[in-house]
Amino acid sequence: MRPLAEERGATVMFGFFAMVVGMFMAVLDIQIVSSSLPQIQAGLSASSSEVSWVQTSYLIAEVVMIPLSGYLSRMLSTRTLYTISAAGFTISSFACGFCTSIEEMMVWRAIQGFIGGAMIPTTFATSFTVFGANRRGAATAFVGLVVTLAPTIGPTLGGYITELISWHWLFFINVVPGIFVTITVWSTMDIDKPDWSLWKNLDFFGLACLAIFLGCLQYVLEEGAKNDWFTDGGIRDLSAVAVIAGVLFFWRALSRPVPIVDLTPFRNRNFALGTMMAFVVGVGLFGITYLLPLYLGRVQSMSSLQIGEWLWVNGIFMFITAPVIGALSSRVDLRLLGAIGFVLLLLSAWLFQPLTTQTGYWDLFLPQALRGMGLMTTMLSVQTMAIQSLSPDQVRGASGLFNLMRNTGGAFGLALLNTQMTDRINLHWERLRESLTPGDALTQNFLDGFAARYEQMMPGGDGQAAALKMLGQLTFQQASVMAFSDLFFILTVAFACAAGLMIFLDKPVNRLAQEMH
Repeated sequence: MRPLAEERGATVMFGFFAMVVGMFMAVLDIQIVSSSLPQIQAGLSASSSEVSWVQTSYLIAEVVMIPLSGYLSRMLSTRTLYTISAAGFTISSFACGFCTSIEEMMVWRAIQGFIGGAMIPTTFATSFTVFGANRRGAATAFVGLVVTLAPTIGPTLGGYITELISWHWLFFINVVPGIFVTITVWSTMDIDKPDWSLWKNLDFFGLACLAIFLGCLQYVLEEGAKNDWFTDGGIRDLSAVAVIAGVLFFWRALSRPVPIVDLTPFRNRNFALGTMMAFVVGVGLFGITYLLPLYLGRVQSMSSLQIGEWLWVNGIFMFITAPVIGALSSRVDLRLLGAIGFVLLLLSAWLFQPLTTQTGYWDLFLPQALRGMGLMTTMLSVQTMAIQSLSPDQVRGASGLFNLMRNTGGAFGLALLNTQMTDRINLHWERLRESLTPGDALTQNFLDGFAARYEQMMPGGDGQAAALKMLGQLTFQQASVMAFSDLFFILTVAFACAAGLMIFLDKPVNRLAQEMH
């Protein structure tokens, strides 16, 4: 049987391109609003705690849909599910742009995340099922490029749009591409048939347990660091609910003949280990995307536009690496490519460590370049190795599980880094403060010198008070820089552990290609 991309040629290729555009929008919308939350907060008259739900509601809803998409794709067909997803995402994006209250925004963002969440795993699965071995490497490279590049450029692009136009256009920009994607996918991607018998076997109790489990877990990971984790009663309660719902979901998934989420791919060693590596890739993808702009903004006081000018390096090296890895994936042992990718990520995180308040553009060039190459190499090799080792019937469900693990890794990584950020800043602040005693000559010289200069510039001002305030600010800044270095070390260790998992992988076998032919 010839792959559909070869049988129908340009039609399926164009349809797949439209699917990738839709996936890009869905991934981008996770991060594009992050740099513009203050403007959205002001526009909606929301509090600082309320505006965080612009992100949280989207993520909670999306993470529920991702594993469910495999079942829905088989029941409705790829074309129908994707068209509904793209159309719903477009409509809800349009509605988000017209919201006038935080409550409206939360509702429409949840709808946007839930409906749009199906586009990501469905596109991944399609890249493996419609292309032959000679084109699959390029297709998966294209998908991998989009899924890693979108979170990287999201905050910067959002900053540009908000500064040049308004925050409403963070959502309106989805409308025209969304219409294009909806029409194109419906017209070109009739690649499989629906299985309506799955509707009769739909496990509503298992679905409810899945939604509660993933929703509560995502909320705890998103909000835990802000609320000091288990000292907060709400976090404790939701954690308990997540555990109970998780146990019930796994019991249903393992005991029913047709579960809402097929967990059998985890019996395959390469898929199970691949999802663990995807978890670590998620930590690195979202972790460094979060840390580096935060460092440039907090320590070096850069605007969103300036940060974007510094971070373009990562995206450029992703573009350069993607076609190379796509070509090598069919010629080189994927375990070797994955190991090389994790080593590149390890070196990148290691080279980010010697940060100072004076770190310059070229100091960050090499670690960013290594990160771009490492992300593409690791994502493509691990994804290909995990998915192609499964049967065609398992691919759609497995794609959802793989993407869920990557997103969960990102949420876990951000929660860990946020918690450690606070703890490490406090630790370094205390240590630095202990050394800044009135009897220390350097400290006293700084205070006296700054006080004298201040009183010359501001006659009658309290120079000593101003000097103490400045010393406190500089101490906090140095404590923050030291904390950022510690967090990059944590990422270095995580990548080293993931690289070590490579030795436990079986020799990659393209079972998918064997059974499709």
